[in-house]
Amino acid sequence: MAREKKAKVKGEKAPRKSPEWVKTLRQAYSVTRKARPLLPVILLSIFIVVMAIGFTLGLVIDRTLYISLLTIPFALVITLFSFSRIAERAAYSSIAGQVGAGASVLMSIRKGWTTTAGVQVARNQDLVHRSLGRAGVVITGEGSNNVRVMMTDERRKMERFLSGVPVHEILVGDEEGRIPLRKLQKHLKKLPKKLTKSQLREARAREKSLGGMKLPMPKGPMPTMRKIPKR
Repeated sequence: MAREKKAKVKGEKAPRKSPEWVKTLRQAYSVTRKARPLLPVILLSIFIVVMAIGFTLGLVIDRTLYISLLTIPFALVITLFSFSRIAERAAYSSIAGQVGAGASVLMSIRKGWTTTAGVQVARNQDLVHRSLGRAGVVITGEGSNNVRVMMTDERRKMERFLSGVPVHEILVGDEEGRIPLRKLQKHLKKLPKKLTKSQLREARAREKSLGGMKLPMPKGPMPTMRKIPKR
């Protein structure tokens, strides 16, 4: 009996888990389709248009089948790229206008930056967040123009506490002189790197002692899928 049980256990295959990128793709598709109900039609149209271009080119050079087969992977890549851009816009739209939206975007940056949300908070829900990376300290404010006062206070605090570390200020919003939510990550990544890795480690160790407030982050996944890894 014991041998039979062992044989059964060996014969039973463990349920195969889907790769992480597949789960991410499914989640992104589900969320994006809620925001854009015509998503399947849009993606199918993009695929058909690319295939039509390849088919037409094949007719012109009299290699219809060969060119059509070559066009399939290109059509898939272009469709997937288009989907990632649509999903990105949908993700930003889903959190736009919510309290802490800027913090949610900043904290979704996986490499090079650490963000402490809500280092200063006003009653009218103006918020100031603090990020630290190779470019230095970034003070990000979201809310009314009164948030500039809190940003200035935080800047002076950082200049005293982290002497020698560059401090930048960013106002989030669509108004003139502000950085739109969808461009916030790119803006941070474009800042010139001023600190060495050892200087950054030292600055982070000192910055941790300052702490911050725990804010409720807006619901909705942030766009992190740029490339689909190979199997």
